[in-house]
Amino acid sequence: MSDLLYYIKKEDHSSEKLEKILNSNKNIKFVSLMGVDLGGNATDEKIPVSLFLEDIDSFLNSSIQTDGSSVELYNIATLNNAKVDLKTDKNATWFVDYNHDFYDKETDKPVGTLKIPAFLIHDNKKVCSRATLERAEAYFKDSIMKLILENPKLIENTNIDNVEEVESIGLTAATELEFWVNTPEDKADLEKLFVSQSLKEQYWKRTHGVIRTCLEKCLIELELYGLEPEMAHKEVGGIHSSINNEGSTNHAMEQLEISWKFNTPLQASDNELLVREVVYDVFESHGLEVSFKAKPIHGVAGNGAHAHVGVSAKLKNGKIVNLFAPKDLKSDYLSPIGYGALMGMLKNYEVLGPIVTNTNDGFNRLVPGFEAPVCTVTSLGHSYEIPSRNRSVLVGLIRDVDNPKTLRFELRSPNPQSNKYLVIAGCYQTMLDGIKAIVNLEKYDTKELESELSKNPEDKGFYLEEGRSYRDENNVFDYYTLDERNRRFGQPPATVYEAMLNFEYYPEKLKVLTAGDVFTISILKSFKMGSLDKWKKKLSSRIIDRNIRLLRSFKKLHTPDSMDALDEVVWDSIEQIKYDLMKNTMKGPSIYGMIKEALEKGDYQAASELQLEARKRMEEIQQLYVNYRKNIF
Repeated sequence: MSDLLYYIKKEDHSSEKLEKILNSNKNIKFVSLMGVDLGGNATDEKIPVSLFLEDIDSFLNSSIQTDGSSVELYNIATLNNAKVDLKTDKNATWFVDYNHDFYDKETDKPVGTLKIPAFLIHDNKKVCSRATLERAEAYFKDSIMKLILENPKLIENTNIDNVEEVESIGLTAATELEFWVNTPEDKADLEKLFVSQSLKEQYWKRTHGVIRTCLEKCLIELELYGLEPEMAHKEVGGIHSSINNEGSTNHAMEQLEISWKFNTPLQASDNELLVREVVYDVFESHGLEVSFKAKPIHGVAGNGAHAHVGVSAKLKNGKIVNLFAPKDLKSDYLSPIGYGALMGMLKNYEVLGPIVTNTNDGFNRLVPGFEAPVCTVTSLGHSYEIPSRNRSVLVGLIRDVDNPKTLRFELRSPNPQSNKYLVIAGCYQTMLDGIKAIVNLEKYDTKELESELSKNPEDKGFYLEEGRSYRDENNVFDYYTLDERNRRFGQPPATVYEAMLNFEYYPEKLKVLTAGDVFTISILKSFKMGSLDKWKKKLSSRIIDRNIRLLRSFKKLHTPDSMDALDEVVWDSIEQIKYDLMKNTMKGPSIYGMIKEALEKGDYQAASELQLEARKRMEEIQQLYVNYRKNIF
């Protein structure tokens, strides 16, 4: 399929060039404007290419009306003001989405849809995820350039000799994607999955069969789209698949990861949406199911989708300099800008966190023991010359002493369903706050900045908060107890409701997000309202109903002739938990009944607390049933 058109760069987005391109590729039958709402959902519609070409100038330069009820813009696009327009983004790369199950008779090529990234417009304002990140990019670059010009000391410990050499500021971002694949209808054997994960039997092992075929097809297709894939491999989760008599794969259940080259923040976020579609289409075409959920299977590794962010300066001689990197990587971890950015992200994570994790599924992933970050802490390294890859921290410092251009921060908390547009926008907003702080305080000495970042909880910092520690080189899950972690790094929210409360609890930190009108108050309110609405609806229906079905599947297996007293004791414990969770009686409702009542009354605090209790009891009963089943003769 190398003769297919896979993308159109911004240099070719004029009406004349587009007409020529589309007329030369008759199998591209449709055009779709792709706006991304605040829930991270991308719009998709089919506009015939013939209609697009008839009115191409309007499509390129005006707005196309759509129905606000079809996008997630809570309290923005209302029933009495639902008009939302889609405006073409001519600066983004446009991709062609091919339907390989439907071939054009004239060209004998798959029918394609030209997907055009767009902005959602309401009341003449850009109100979508893509627009928020666009504003964040512009505000960060303008602010950094101004800070550098007005405060030359800010770049003294970088590889820039004179502030007058700086021509522009560049931002780079990268994402990666973890996902589970399995043959349809297969049920997880939790014990096998857990043991395989503990033994690391799958991690980076050779793929084979249909899994290998699909993974290789994905990489080839991503290359055709110009995304420059860098790596694909097995992740820690999964079990060995089996082969049937016909040589086909049976019982596949594996976790995989794909990464690709960095780009500008907005383009990097667009690229991730494309990668998800490619992965889904390729594996589904081979009869495999794909899950991008944060925690598809309880008790084993969930899916992460880490976000990498960097900042550079382009000099007038064409040289690119990493502004996070110090002049000598063997005597400093970071430059002053790097330290300020890292401290800003950590200090303000209370308001960035709800944007990163705003679903029940997302919080299911953020538990100790699965390389998913729970504590607001970073790691720099045990020495300047030995990079740290501490996988227990929230923000990782990626550095290579021999290659300063690669130095960047890795936010490890996002999952595949996190809205990367808003996540990356939030990263740059919080980083900018820390950079502004060191300028306002005139703190440019890297040793003093390193000491601030490395302070103990009892130390009073000039920017970071007293009572908290922000750097640790240990595995924070093994080295500290739960109480010790909460005392050192702060107690993280455990439900969507608790996370959204942070927007109220930290008004000063909320101003960090709204600086420069990047995140407007209306957008944050809409995001919060949408997150809470989905939380309560999924909790009261899908989660409770799914758990009740699971509880009903726990059957008594022992008989009087083949039992021990231990079997009876364990089964009684299982029965009691089932009763407490799901059985409503005249004396009162069950835990699930109380959750539904609390949500109906609008008592979200009670519902949140009961959700945590129910989650704890579900974990307990699942482990009890595994042990009970194993002991049956």
